Amino acid sequence: MQHHHPHWHGNLWLAPDHCLIAGQAGHTGSHAHYPHQVLIARAGEVEAIIDGKVERGPVLLIESGRDHAILAGEQSMLSLYAEPLAFELPVLRQVCLDVGADAERLVEALAQTPRRILQPRLAKAVQRIRQLDADTLPAAELANEAALSLSQLERLFSGELGVSARRLVLWQRLRFALQLALSGHSLTSAAATAGFADSAHLSRTIRRHFGIRGDHTLRHLQLRVIG
Repeated sequence: MQHHHPHWHGNLWLAPDHCLIAGQAGHTGSHAHYPHQVLIARAGEVEAIIDGKVERGPVLLIESGRDHAILAGEQSMLSLYAEPLAFELPVLRQVCLDVGADAERLVEALAQTPRRILQPRLAKAVQRIRQLDADTLPAAELANEAALSLSQLERLFSGELGVSARRLVLWQRLRFALQLALSGHSLTSAAATAGFADSAHLSRTIRRHFGIRGDHTLRHLQLRVIG
């Protein structure tokens, strides 16, 4: 018997260091991704598998890199993705508990939430990555702009953020590709502009990071860009 798994429907707010989806959740396959994720039920509880264990609650926290999957489709929820280099998970949890499942208020609260303070040279490198659009941004160029050697740059990222510079660049390229796709570009055009080898490469990256099929899901989301 074939099961029907609905796709995400709703709005997607896209900010430089976080994004928020508000609407009907679709089932996802098991996956892990760089940003922290917070699931907030609009009514009752949300249900997900996190590190192989079924968890339920009005708010579920998923730390960066943890394997997880949304179980039941058609759950009405907010799903917040936030970069660990900008937000501490306990801070995100408190903001979400204080605001609840009001997407507009949560967007406003996140805009006012203090970010992590980074070492100056690391902050400069992160700022350069955030400006990434159609550039591939080689690591050596990034290190040069931050006045660091390549080995120093990688040690800084791994030690301070627990993530490689390359992984953060990939996340930014994915963010840029999603913005293009949600603005009306085809996956092929979005992939080429954001520096992916082809649409299949972008689709694999979307599935690996979000557990969804980009070609089926993105068409059901309405984009709202913040900042």
